[in-house]
Amino acid sequence: MKEITVDSNPSEAILKNLGVAHWPTWEKGVSVFPWSFVTTEIAYIVEGECVMTPNDGGPPTTFKAGDLVVFPNGYKGTWEVKKALKKQFKHKDGNFVKCALSRFKILKNKLKSNG
Repeated sequence: MKEITVDSNPSEAILKNLGVAHWPTWEKGVSVFPWSFVTTEIAYIVEGECVMTPNDGGPPTTFKAGDLVVFPNGYKGTWEVKKALKKQFKHKDGNFVKCALSRFKILKNKLKSNG
């Protein structure tokens, strides 16, 4: 499985060049939950601390406020939000719609199986 990459404390020039200030924001409280990335996502961690553990048994990846993180398409693992998370994110090639539709289908199937 592809690995998460973390750039600790990227320069302001890199963040400006990527347009991070214009990316949407996502927030999550302390929690543990599974996640599958259906597109490559780039995220700038504004606040918090997390550990992401891959389903394939590979080593966990820790990231925190100030880190620029790339989650590869196809990565499956478990989020452990240790300190409330706030991130700005972008899906590669603007594939946010693909990601949102995939999430909706997963939720819909879970509701069907529980209902």
